[in-house]
Amino acid sequence: MITEFVVTAGEQPKRLDVFLVNRERDMSRSRLQRLIELGRIRINDQVVRPSQKIKPGDKITMDVPKPEPLELQGEAIPLEVLFEDEHLLVLNKPSGIVVHPAPGNWTGTLVNALLHYFQVSGGTVSSVGGKERPGLVHRLDKDTSGVMVIAKTDQAHRHLSGQFKQHTITRVYEALVWGVPKKGHGLIELAIGRDSKERKKFSARTARPKDSVTEYKVDRRFGKTVAHVLLYPRTGRTHQLRVHLASLGHPILGDPTYGGRKVCSVDAVEVSRVMLHARTLGFRHPVTEEVCEYERPAPPDMERLMRELEHCVDLRRMSDA
Repeated sequence: MITEFVVTAGEQPKRLDVFLVNRERDMSRSRLQRLIELGRIRINDQVVRPSQKIKPGDKITMDVPKPEPLELQGEAIPLEVLFEDEHLLVLNKPSGIVVHPAPGNWTGTLVNALLHYFQVSGGTVSSVGGKERPGLVHRLDKDTSGVMVIAKTDQAHRHLSGQFKQHTITRVYEALVWGVPKKGHGLIELAIGRDSKERKKFSARTARPKDSVTEYKVDRRFGKTVAHVLLYPRTGRTHQLRVHLASLGHPILGDPTYGGRKVCSVDAVEVSRVMLHARTLGFRHPVTEEVCEYERPAPPDMERLMRELEHCVDLRRMSDA
């Protein structure tokens, strides 16, 4: 696919690969460098090096070949189905499973599990997301557990996607965070996007910020070290909850990306994954228009950690008595 654009006025001189990596969010710097070296990315119709400096007025042409389609195979991975009809499927995703195939995770994903599930049941799945993301209306991070909806028809997919886009979906998350927020209830309004220096992270330090809003409520305190919070995202940006909580100074336990190594253990208790759970998901049924809402409690590892934290609090109280 060939695309062309002109570098806008006010753009500071920088390397072509650095400029593009901040603009093309779905492409790695190494892949962009390879395309430049192959002559598939040019400046003013001239073959250049990745280190070539761009300037306002430059015309950049990108000829990016379409990726070869994946031949995905179904895998017998257990699914906890909460509801299913001929239009959609609602499930409780466990932590530790990637939602869709990507470099480094071509197998063992939720998509592989869904393909096997529908092969066995004889059901259908929406084709709107393409071969790599069949039925996926939204996603959860690998470590995040919780309720997801899968579209079985193209009509259902488009209808549900529209609800997500219009932010009419009901979503409630719960998380265990480092420290206790000073305010028991608040609103975090912080525009975020892909970090301009660390591409695997999202932050306010970005060339393409998008409005992001999260409401939070402190539900339970474990002394002064940890809080259990309920989260009500009003927008759905990538890593939004993780970034917003870190911006408060209270990153999610088990999230070294945004909280550093310190959040991976508390009171000598190891935290093996990001303690974030999608508890509630509500939407209008794409055909009947009925209001549907599904809820699942926190998974066993999260409940176990809360019991251990409560035990540590009790021990401190006894020692102080």
